[in-house]
Amino acid sequence: MLKKEDYMVIKALKQRGVYLKDIAADLGVHPKTVSRAVQRGGAPQRQGKRAGSKLDPYKPMVDGLLSEEVWNAVVVLREIQAEGYTGGVTILREYIQPKRVMRAGKATVRFETAPGEQLQTDWGEIVTKVAGQPTKVYFIVNELCFSRRFHFWCTDSQDAEHTYEGLIRSFEYFGGVTQQVVVDNQKSAVLKTRHHDEPARFNERFLDMAALYGFTPRACRPYRARTKGKDERMVGYLKQHFFVRYRAFDGWAHLNQQAEGWLAAEADQRVHGTVKEVVAERFAREQPALGPLPAQRYDTAYRELRQVAWDAYIEVRGNRYSVPADLAGQSVAVRIGLDDVLRVYRTPAPDPDELPVAIHHLRSVQQGWLTVPEHHIALWQSALKVDQRPLQVYEEVAQWS
Repeated sequence: MLKKEDYMVIKALKQRGVYLKDIAADLGVHPKTVSRAVQRGGAPQRQGKRAGSKLDPYKPMVDGLLSEEVWNAVVVLREIQAEGYTGGVTILREYIQPKRVMRAGKATVRFETAPGEQLQTDWGEIVTKVAGQPTKVYFIVNELCFSRRFHFWCTDSQDAEHTYEGLIRSFEYFGGVTQQVVVDNQKSAVLKTRHHDEPARFNERFLDMAALYGFTPRACRPYRARTKGKDERMVGYLKQHFFVRYRAFDGWAHLNQQAEGWLAAEADQRVHGTVKEVVAERFAREQPALGPLPAQRYDTAYRELRQVAWDAYIEVRGNRYSVPADLAGQSVAVRIGLDDVLRVYRTPAPDPDELPVAIHHLRSVQQGWLTVPEHHIALWQSALKVDQRPLQVYEEVAQWS
């Protein structure tokens, strides 16, 4: 191919009357190449040929996956690799990135609920000083979706019993119950998360509490924070406000006392940035729409069956506690309240009015077993009984020996 410098030579020699075949011989090209250059009036323009991409044959397949809401580049990569794609993920990401604006649901439409319709619940955690020691504090946040009024309760665990207790305390704080409660997918409430068209499966005790209080439980879709975004923002709000203002507490009771005082003085009086109203004033319109509290409070105590050993003790959390001796070898029901009081019932499924046969305060393993002497009177009496035999028996034994 002729260069620009070659054309300058052709032009100069042509003006001097040199034949085209001699010019071609001088440049080492065919005479027709020189002839075409003269006719063009200049050197030919180099037109770069665009190299094909390894992704090109698979772009229709990629577009099809994107239309099915498959936007994870690694997942798409696996699919096209199964069809023979040998390229890398970088070029795939560069192809997908400009198309993300077309992703369904990219823009979030704010969902507002009616008064009394929905409450959202979530857990947060933070390290702060309790009784002079750095302590991990778990706090459950429950927010009314209409008024944005919220309540939180701090404790040392986020298990099922504390989750139920936190919800109940919030209902009592609000003076009523919403129609729905949206929970995260913690096992204390949800045993199986939502999957495509399959509904979530809830913890049986959580359903019992829902039936007593009259709300419908709902589980948010996994990895979809927008389903429960209002409440998750409150977790951050508490960390940035309450736990910044108050950094040390005398104990758990003091912590929760400070929390409720702060809620009334500050959180309820703030103008919410979305609804542009004072939270307390908006709640005044929502409160009449809340359902009534049940006549009897739900029992949030930990429940389980225990087998009584031959020595009339049961084992609970690594320690042993006495029960009446006549229960040896039987199954009993135990309930552990959030106040760490252990109650033992004779019936495996006790009625609400049944009285416990033993009450103990839980103690550490280092403190040892807890025994109530009255529980074992019958055992000691049976142990002290001596089988009295006639003296003649021993005389006969002596004669034969």
